[in-house]
Amino acid sequence: MARIVRFNETGGPEVLKIYDEPLQEPGDGEVRLKVEAMGLNRAEIMFRDGKYAADPVFPSRIGIEGSGTIDAIGSGVSDFKIGDKVAAIPFLSWDKWGNWTAESVMRYGIYGESAVVPAYSVAHNPDNILMIEAAAIWCQYLTAWGGVINYANLASDDIALITAASSSAGLGGLQIANLTGATTIAVTRTAAKKQFLLDAGADHVVVTDDEDLRERVMDITGGRGFSVAYDPVGGEFMADLVDAAQPCGTIVNYGNLRTEPINVPILPMLVKRLDIKFHSLFDTMRLSQERGRGIKYVMDNVASGALKVIVDKTFTLEEIVDAHRYMESNAQMGKIVVTA
Repeated sequence: MARIVRFNETGGPEVLKIYDEPLQEPGDGEVRLKVEAMGLNRAEIMFRDGKYAADPVFPSRIGIEGSGTIDAIGSGVSDFKIGDKVAAIPFLSWDKWGNWTAESVMRYGIYGESAVVPAYSVAHNPDNILMIEAAAIWCQYLTAWGGVINYANLASDDIALITAASSSAGLGGLQIANLTGATTIAVTRTAAKKQFLLDAGADHVVVTDDEDLRERVMDITGGRGFSVAYDPVGGEFMADLVDAAQPCGTIVNYGNLRTEPINVPILPMLVKRLDIKFHSLFDTMRLSQERGRGIKYVMDNVASGALKVIVDKTFTLEEIVDAHRYMESNAQMGKIVVTA
């Protein structure tokens, strides 16, 4: 038996419940993990709320990222063995046209003491990291690799704008942007996070509660604007990004934290000839060649210490509701991890 988190209706953190369930056996091409840590992601908040790309089917499992020890292996798996310390990389299932579905979460949800996952979504843990850190690697760094490196081709002469920069995803983008040698501008709403972001490696920080984004970016860049933005906010904030971009700049959106409909500023985008890209880690995981390149990049840089996971706070499995409430408070500066 294992304790498993499920929910039977969409809503706030309180809908999450813990159940005792029989262990699930891995099928062909799958492995089973004795889960030791789970990394929380904003996607899970949206999925629990019923506001995500795929709808839950009740009673729904939840969770897309974690780490643990392999304790069972299905047929056809040759790259892993029982006892391996590994991490589960976030992914969603898809239909034949490339539309995301919730089927993967129904079978492969990570929240709990045990989880079955496809072997292709598993990576060995680097020797230099703890299990708690392994649960915090993949969503932030592989998403950032896909958006910053694979999509935007960020280089040393670029100016990278990282929004929601104190989140784990934002910090992943900031660290990877720094590896390219680009000038980095971190964006946060509150002054309380400014020094943290400077210490995390940002060359400049813009506090949007106190500063106008366009004015501050133009001041920092001598009137040029940013060349690449890495943004999970969306909504009406997109217009602010368009204003602060340089001609022929790139905006990579990888989230939708602001869900309101927007008036798309077509003329300013046309005048600046901007490249607007929409990116998801799940597409990186869907495309095997991209997946292989991205996993190698992240693994090499975590193993060398070039990428350093920042864990903000840990909770126990019994505190899963509190962990979700904490994420919704937007107080975190780094990854939130739940231990099993």
